[in-house]
Amino acid sequence: MDKLVIEGGKPLSGSIVIQGAKNAALPILAACMLAEGTSTIEHVPRLLDIDVMLNILRELGCRAEHVGDTVVLNTETAHTSHVPESLMGQMRSSIFLMGPLLARFGETQVYQPGGCAIGERKIDLHLEGLQALGAEIEEIGNRIICRADKLHGADIHLAFPSVGATENIMMAAVLAEGRTTISNAAREPEIQDLQKFLNAMGAKIMGAGTDTITIEGVQSLTPCTYTVIPDRIVAGTIMVAAAATRGQVTLLNTNPAHLSSLIHVLRRAGVQILVDGDIIKVGCPGRPRAVERVVTAPYPAFPTDLQSQVMVLLALADGVSILKETIFEGRLKHVDELSRMGADIRVDLNSAFIRGVPRLYGATVEATDLRAGAALVIAGLAAQGKTIVEQIHHIDRGYDCIETMLSRLGARISRYSPVPKN
Repeated sequence: MDKLVIEGGKPLSGSIVIQGAKNAALPILAACMLAEGTSTIEHVPRLLDIDVMLNILRELGCRAEHVGDTVVLNTETAHTSHVPESLMGQMRSSIFLMGPLLARFGETQVYQPGGCAIGERKIDLHLEGLQALGAEIEEIGNRIICRADKLHGADIHLAFPSVGATENIMMAAVLAEGRTTISNAAREPEIQDLQKFLNAMGAKIMGAGTDTITIEGVQSLTPCTYTVIPDRIVAGTIMVAAAATRGQVTLLNTNPAHLSSLIHVLRRAGVQILVDGDIIKVGCPGRPRAVERVVTAPYPAFPTDLQSQVMVLLALADGVSILKETIFEGRLKHVDELSRMGADIRVDLNSAFIRGVPRLYGATVEATDLRAGAALVIAGLAAQGKTIVEQIHHIDRGYDCIETMLSRLGARISRYSPVPKN
């Protein structure tokens, strides 16, 4: 298995262009199934999760090419709505195909999705939403079969503002007969991007970015060319890395409005941040300050996907911080790995009590999930000595060659790929 080897203690410096958003690109690629023909999606990062989605689409009969950061996807030749279990087990976001396949083919067969082990992530809300639109759902072991001769609009209230459920319902409802209203909808920027893409294809959707989304069903959609938004989590990861290493970094191609909660936390920690259009400049010449309380919650509150990264910064801060995770109960596994590096963190239920230390020390650590892996890379960059991060296939799911990206900012980081034995 590949590893990352990091020689820490060097401040990050320079400028970097932020990649396209994985969490926007995946549902948009799934939504291409709603229209027969060729769509061109630009600013798509080269990631393991993107590769899995494109492989699934190829298995369904589509023709897909990913050249540079552009995906050209022809769905005309799609001939099945049955998603292979082997591929669904590799990525949770494969569940996004339920809505589009059901709307286009009238039936689909999928399996319980895989992904990072960060806590229980049921798909009940996805299934309940599709049932409200008229789908009949049969679960046989790990297999899920959905059928609907005709989808019809419905008023759907989500018990929790689930991003995936909101997006799946949106994609199914665009070809349903009549009006669909989703209340207590998730408000994330990636949902707003999906609305813009679907509307560019001819859908009639309003309200993304608020807690109520309205969809007027249409007869058909047409393919289009679309550019994916910047990845706010990758941008946030770089911002925290710059602060943790006491560096000076300029981020290009960002949407600062999508990062307002992180910017607020970083400024409370004493990090200097300058925003100019789509440019964010981050500097932290001295030791950061403790932040009394950071709580993860659905957007626009502080994102769970940046919790582990910010924990590294707080582990180096002057004073005691409290970080509370309210989204995923399994998202504090990285604490043990940070403790190997000298962090002083105590966990009580879903809260981490962080007593800042002057420095971290290099160690061999293991990425337990995607964002935990990114946090350990940040810790390695800030630490004294050598850090080896193992199980980095998790990191490759969300960061386009993280070692290359950070090397451009002066980091001493390299990927070690063991030579296979004969």
